[in-house]
Amino acid sequence: MKDFNYWKKLYESEQLEEFNTDDTGLLWLKTKSISRKELIAEFISNNNISLTESALAKQFIELFTYLKNDIENSHKILNDYINIKHSKQVAVFNIEQLVSELYKLKNFDWGGDYRNSLDKYLISRYVKVNQSYDTLISKFDSEINNAVQGYVLNSWYNHWSSILIENIFKSHPLVLPTIGQIKSVDFFINSIPFDLKVTYLPAEYIKLKRKEIELPVELTFLKHKAVEGGISFDKKAKDADIYHEITERMKDRNDDFCHSVLATLKNEKLKILQDAQNNPRMLATWLYENQGEMRFGSENRLFLVLVDSEDFNNSWKLKRNLDLLAPTITKYLDNFNSKKMDDLKVAFGYKGKPQIFTALADVIFIVK
Repeated sequence: MKDFNYWKKLYESEQLEEFNTDDTGLLWLKTKSISRKELIAEFISNNNISLTESALAKQFIELFTYLKNDIENSHKILNDYINIKHSKQVAVFNIEQLVSELYKLKNFDWGGDYRNSLDKYLISRYVKVNQSYDTLISKFDSEINNAVQGYVLNSWYNHWSSILIENIFKSHPLVLPTIGQIKSVDFFINSIPFDLKVTYLPAEYIKLKRKEIELPVELTFLKHKAVEGGISFDKKAKDADIYHEITERMKDRNDDFCHSVLATLKNEKLKILQDAQNNPRMLATWLYENQGEMRFGSENRLFLVLVDSEDFNNSWKLKRNLDLLAPTITKYLDNFNSKKMDDLKVAFGYKGKPQIFTALADVIFIVK
């Protein structure tokens, strides 16, 4: 029997495919999206529903069980409540001011080589390697403050730009928002739950595709050309710093040789981008299979891939570019009904997990 626990078990075990085609499963997700004390209280008051339970977890079960008795009407009253609630939330949201604030960030620099975990980075880089108190104190002004500041500023930018982008989706008539946070679902498009992932064309994906078409690693190519062109660089620096130094020196020199080298790299990247646009399912599958272990998920995903074709490193700036974002996203949603669900299906494996996962996924490219 497909009761509350049936859907709860599927949700918690990352078996989400059935939610795409079952109205009861969809109802479970929508009910979960309002499962916060104040939201449930308001919803049942608006719809003259009485609950006997007082604990939130038990209210979720009781409310879902009640709503399941009339699936069609329950979807309607949930949709109405969610849309009205979202409209009220948006009404107090100053989009123009937020965009203006986001434009104040001039450099997107994390300030360290950690990945998603500042605390682990600080412990491994400073706590465990410095026995001297005075040495550790000296690192604050020279290194630690920059690392913390970079992490906080970039996290702030990512958080609020994501809200800005989500709002574009949630304002479309085909989209039902979630008004309370729910893992694996940001909104529903035509009753299909999707998690939105804003990303760039990954460096590792570019590296893989270069290898497949028998092109050298970008840095190897740049080093070789730097030597050939008599451009010196710090050979002991980190790879990212070497890449930056060589490309900046070539831009500054700006002769025919340097222009040719940089143009070659740019055109090769644009070719890989074009191939990804022609076969978005291939990129979507790669993104699932190469997601971080701590953030693994097999839910339906909509990947928003941002690319500044003049300088891929500046793609982060597109997160605040409403003039570019809004028309492209709106056009995608306007045409969503013409998509075949079979074309959105991806199957992927993941290291350390024995099963093959199936999800619905698509890629929207925002290219400047």
